Amino acid sequence: MDSKEIIKKIQLQRECLANNQLLNYKNRIAVLKKLKKNILLLENEIFDALKKDLNKSKEESYMSEVGIVLSEINYMIRHCRRFAKPKRVCSPIAQFPSKSYRMPVPKGQVLILSPWNYPFMLTLEPLVDAIAAGNCVVVKPSETSKNVQLIIEKLLKMTFPDEQVLVVMGGRAQCDFLLDQDFDHIFFTGSGRVGQMVHQKAAQHLTPVTLELGGKSPCIVDETANIPLTAKRLVFGKFLNCGQTCVAPDYVYCHHSIYAQLVEEIKKQIVLQYTTHPLRNVNYPKIINKRQFDGLAQLLENENIIFGGKKDETGLKIEPTLVEATFNSQIMQNEVFGPILPIVTFDSLDEVVREVQARNKPLALYMFSSSKANQNKILLKCDFGGGCVNDCIIHLATSKLGFGGIKHSGMGAYHGKIGFDTFSHYKSIVNKRTWLDLPMRYQPIGKIKFWLIRKFLK
Repeated sequence: MDSKEIIKKIQLQRECLANNQLLNYKNRIAVLKKLKKNILLLENEIFDALKKDLNKSKEESYMSEVGIVLSEINYMIRHCRRFAKPKRVCSPIAQFPSKSYRMPVPKGQVLILSPWNYPFMLTLEPLVDAIAAGNCVVVKPSETSKNVQLIIEKLLKMTFPDEQVLVVMGGRAQCDFLLDQDFDHIFFTGSGRVGQMVHQKAAQHLTPVTLELGGKSPCIVDETANIPLTAKRLVFGKFLNCGQTCVAPDYVYCHHSIYAQLVEEIKKQIVLQYTTHPLRNVNYPKIINKRQFDGLAQLLENENIIFGGKKDETGLKIEPTLVEATFNSQIMQNEVFGPILPIVTFDSLDEVVREVQARNKPLALYMFSSSKANQNKILLKCDFGGGCVNDCIIHLATSKLGFGGIKHSGMGAYHGKIGFDTFSHYKSIVNKRTWLDLPMRYQPIGKIKFWLIRKFLK
């Protein structure tokens, strides 16, 4: 699709906003049901596309992509009617007699720019929230996950007319072109570097943005943690999707006294979950492309590898790898975004707080501990988007919790009601009755009126 055709279709969609059928919540529910039906109809094709792009198994694809989208759709179908209703608030006595309320309306035309690492889920889930709120949407899936991009195009064209949801295919040029247009909201998931550029572009039109970025998300393990269970859950969270997860534990920060035990348990769990030869495991995901593979391979140069480290350049696979590191190590300078887990030790929890707070605010933080005091200290004193206590990454898999970052790791949030709010504008309305008109606000204001005003406004 060239720039002229994109402009034409975007303009047509904007013109159709005046007669937007999604203003009626019943129509929103109807199209969400249709989307769900079509996802189930194309489920095997979606699995096949994810297998081709990322070598994800059917089971992992459903658990981390398709199932999460279906869950969000079901949640919105159940709650959309309630979310779309005006919200009554108390009117102050000075405005008597009146009714005050907040009326949610769609923001209008939304642009969604999605990434390649969870290409289906991170395209469809914000789309579901935007549709539930009644918006028209322009979707730009990532060209890096080319097979999923094609199935997303097929799915959305089956479900929506272009006037409701327009899919723009292509690469960087199309993305840059879209960012030069005037939207009512932009939703972007990706790197911090690109997120800054998106924010700058949006500012030219004063367009609000939601940025879901990333960062070095710490996994803190203190001396009171259940080490075998910690290792089991940590290996699941870190190596899911071959570590290509924005909320994956980027590094382990463990108490020095349990370092050796934790490392041994992590090694056991890697073997249990991915076999002794992960590179031969047909269900072990691959790195998305050669550029990403080479970057991860370079990260391992001159590092102290204590487990794993083998690579399959042809299959674009790197086995789960443990690295003994310090904060000065090369691998600790930027987000890893792959199956490499640096492990750093600490002596005291005060040291942990200082080190975490000294760095960019991460998208997620995980704390493994049996001590309520230690848990609370980390949760209260460290800044991060969201996270878990005694588990990893599962906080993003519920529609009842908002998901988002803070400063360097993003702004805004979505999922469930928070997602509905993200794509809505709340009009504040006072509906004043006509059967009584309090005279105290009108000129001239004498002593009695002024006394009444002071009584009402205090």
